[in-house]
Amino acid sequence: MTSLSTHLEPLPAPPAYGAGTVGEVLTSAAAALGLGGFGNALGLPPVRRICVVMVDGLGLSLLKKRGGHAPFLRAHLEGARTLGSAFPSTTAASLASLGTGLPPGLHGMVGYDVLDPAQDKVVNMLGNWDGGVDPVTWQPHPTVFERAAREIPVVTVSQSRFADSPMTRAALRGGSFVGAGTLQARVRAAAEQLSGADTMLMYFYLNDLDKAGHRHGCASTDWTDRLEDLDSAMKSLARQMPADTLLLLTADHGMVDVAEGQRFDYSARPALVDGIAHTAGEPRMVHLYFEPGLDAAGRERLRSAWQEAFGRQAWILTRGEAVQAGLFGPTVDPSVLPRIGDLLVAAREPIALFDTRRTSASALEVIGQHGSMTRVEREVPLLTLRRPEPARKVPARRGTKPTPERPNHG
Repeated sequence: MTSLSTHLEPLPAPPAYGAGTVGEVLTSAAAALGLGGFGNALGLPPVRRICVVMVDGLGLSLLKKRGGHAPFLRAHLEGARTLGSAFPSTTAASLASLGTGLPPGLHGMVGYDVLDPAQDKVVNMLGNWDGGVDPVTWQPHPTVFERAAREIPVVTVSQSRFADSPMTRAALRGGSFVGAGTLQARVRAAAEQLSGADTMLMYFYLNDLDKAGHRHGCASTDWTDRLEDLDSAMKSLARQMPADTLLLLTADHGMVDVAEGQRFDYSARPALVDGIAHTAGEPRMVHLYFEPGLDAAGRERLRSAWQEAFGRQAWILTRGEAVQAGLFGPTVDPSVLPRIGDLLVAAREPIALFDTRRTSASALEVIGQHGSMTRVEREVPLLTLRRPEPARKVPARRGTKPTPERPNHG
């Protein structure tokens, strides 16, 4: 644990980058497929095909709590590995770490939206990507898919609208893309692709659970319905795929339900925003960027004001403290550093913080939130839903040689 004197509680340990986060899933899969240049930090077994299912928003604690609605997934919880999300615990950061094998301090996707120093404006890293930002320039490192596709088939199965999205081009580019609308259609497409190749690395993305959680909350019947759909789909996928395939399931972050009375508009408090040029991030991990030229006294005034307002409900730390603590990784690239807020506010209690000057009123209606460092938000599962089946031998007839049995592709 890292303890800073200005915090009422010590900061949690940083994500175990390089050893036990979502950033090691695809790199370990590539190594297990026999590709050089990748480390197998997760110790995956050698195999011919691997399908990695990424479920947006399926935190480990939520799966354990609601596992009665997901009997197939629950049956694989015993012996499952606990991984950490990237920091912040948000889709852009974690999927970029998954796709590149790098921590946010290197790949540069350090929040839902962050400051683009070149334009001096806040830009979005997901669905509302800024036209002035080139995804490949923003995240220039080769992806796992690009590297692996030089040697083996690499396939992404997802909704068609993500095929050429800026997020895909930034962090998940490479290989081929198979789009399908319904969950059932995507399962069929995944099984068909896997059955049609001797070796393959597949990435299968599902975001229905995350959408339900944001809109209705993780305790809602809508979220439960989506969990049941997911469970059924994964059972079907495991049954349909070739026998010599490793099926893994993980997630990018968990989620916290925030009551209406705990959603705060901090822009209405002058003491918290006077001297702030830009606000960004997410409601549970706010980036605050100081006005140019703000002196040390002004910076300390702002930090003290935030500490007084939310210090019992959140960790308040400077950019330097966050970097020193390793939250964005052991190293932060100089080009990435100014994308991180001068002051960070990471929620510890179930609260959400909004700047309604730049967000729509509907943003305050969002129930499920994530982005901070609590265990509920950052701990995600790594489930092995199907292991490769060893080839069995058919008993030989007298006078004949034993013949290996063909794998069951049904």
